[in-house]
Amino acid sequence: MLVLVAALLLLGVVLGAVAHVPVTVSLLAGAAIGAWLVVFAVRERHRAHGTARR
Repeated sequence: MLVLVAALLLLGVVLGAVAHVPVTVSLLAGAAIGAWLVVFAVRERHRAHGTARR
């Protein structure tokens, strides 16, 4: 329950911060996070396939 409260609090802080920055900054931050997630997914997929062959 405490984790849920902390997650909701963090979400509120992030959404509050996004409301006060320009749209371009929000879009750039979103694109950076998306790119990081894609790189992470590709690395994990590559690592999972690499260990399966051994």
